[in-house]
Amino acid sequence: MCTFKIQMASPSDAAELLAIYRPYVETTAISFECEAPSVSEFRGRIAHTLEKYPYLKAVRAGKILGYAYVSPFKPRAAYDWSVETSIYVAQEERSHGVGEALYRVLEEILRRQNITNVNACIVYPYPESIGFHEHLGYHMAAHFTKCGYKLGQWRDMVWMEKLLGEHPAAPQPVVPVSQLDLSDLFEN
Repeated sequence: MCTFKIQMASPSDAAELLAIYRPYVETTAISFECEAPSVSEFRGRIAHTLEKYPYLKAVRAGKILGYAYVSPFKPRAAYDWSVETSIYVAQEERSHGVGEALYRVLEEILRRQNITNVNACIVYPYPESIGFHEHLGYHMAAHFTKCGYKLGQWRDMVWMEKLLGEHPAAPQPVVPVSQLDLSDLFEN
């Protein structure tokens, strides 16, 4: 069995992460993005995410196998405790535990940040992704009909959600990921 490590990604990983993402953009409706971004744009996206949230990568023998990150669910302040998850695993590494390992660490970091709700936006039908999220405790929250057009076809999408814990009457502020001690989650 091959092992891998979960680590925090950095903007310098942009080219390798984009190589994983590009096929999802160019050949599937999994991403509703229609053109793959440039390495420079992708680098900026990673840096922007890391200002507040985790951006994780799974690595084996120096090679990135997949990555996961979150973004704000909505920009208004009342939504601060809710995020949208994104995960992409190299095609040849799918169904080998990479995605689950990434999500497990991601969710632990989010709990430490005081995030309470995680939401996944998924093209429908996509039984593999829906099953993956259900396995991790997500449930169906919404279904939108023909809301995106990609690869010559109208596409449905669904939202799945998971509650990471209790919703306190007065929630603590969200802690930026850079202010957390995560040494217990990552191997050297």
